[in-house]
Amino acid sequence: MVKHRENRPGQKAAGGLGAKPRRDMPGKPPAKSAHASRPAKPSRDHDERVAEPRDAATASAAPERPLILRSGERPAERVPVVLESLGAGDFHLIDSGNGLKLEQYGPYRIVRPEAQALWPPALAAHIWDNADAVFTGDTDEDGMGRWRFPREALGETWPLQLLGVDFLGRFTAFRHVGVFPEQIVHWAWMKEQVEAAKRPLKVLNLFGYTGVASLVAAAAGAEVTHVDASKKAIGWARENQALGRMEKLPIRWICEDAMKFILREERRGNKYDIILTDPPKFGRGPNGEVWHLFEHLPLMLDVCREILSPKAVGLVLTAYSIRASFYSIHELMRETMRGVGGVVESGELVIREAGLDGRTPGRALSTSLFSRWVPK
Repeated sequence: MVKHRENRPGQKAAGGLGAKPRRDMPGKPPAKSAHASRPAKPSRDHDERVAEPRDAATASAAPERPLILRSGERPAERVPVVLESLGAGDFHLIDSGNGLKLEQYGPYRIVRPEAQALWPPALAAHIWDNADAVFTGDTDEDGMGRWRFPREALGETWPLQLLGVDFLGRFTAFRHVGVFPEQIVHWAWMKEQVEAAKRPLKVLNLFGYTGVASLVAAAAGAEVTHVDASKKAIGWARENQALGRMEKLPIRWICEDAMKFILREERRGNKYDIILTDPPKFGRGPNGEVWHLFEHLPLMLDVCREILSPKAVGLVLTAYSIRASFYSIHELMRETMRGVGGVVESGELVIREAGLDGRTPGRALSTSLFSRWVPK
């Protein structure tokens, strides 16, 4: 179930400033080029040579390509917007509290650290103690640790399904399990756009990680280009494609630096109808390139605008635990999209607790900031 709640302009956005402090850490001055390599977060992009979770879908800012000076009116705005998920398919958030979250992923109940869960748990301790897997170790989201299996040893992978797409869950050293469920709201929106279009839409998924979003888009009828700098992530995505017997779907799997790829697409004049971009806060690439969100995001969005098609359906940006209000990326998106009309809607992604049965709404857990441009 996916809900969309729009707060009125006079209200505060859920989570206030910097929704996802667990990744709090503004960037240092960039190196000569920026290279986003998410530390090794299993569900985004992670370079096998980088020992961190989200730092492998790289995105390097190329100094030789200056920002384009935009003119014209800025798009209209909708703020703050809270996009809320109560879960979907094989996932829902059971409970949270005391810096932890209890989640259901298919047959398994999993406990992971969650810095934003400042409240006490709603469910009894024995329910938490009955979890199938518990992540222990570094409490920072990108920190390493290990899994403990209180009941019985579990295999490394297991099948899951979201929005009609099959994929593999996997216990990784960085707590992640192969999917970022807060993105369900964006994927559901994308699926609706693709299915409603009277033509095959071209979708670009930057920092695509394990490919769930790419498979959702392709299954809906889109032609998809999936970009990730990690060979391991691309391999996992192909496993997911094979699991769902979706090998014939039109997906291009590109193992490359995200910024280098979109700069080349710009030079070639290639265009996309929907672009999803989910860059890391900080990343270090295989050749020592450095990516800092605050330094290099403007150029990335600028290039993304240039490769949007004349009949584009949307440009979606997600930002995790940065020390900023959602207004920072909101205003950047509006500046980037000057002169094209449409609307920029920005705010937070939240997941609502759904209880043991997956249908009992509880508290909302803020997960990330987002900004999305749509043509109307």
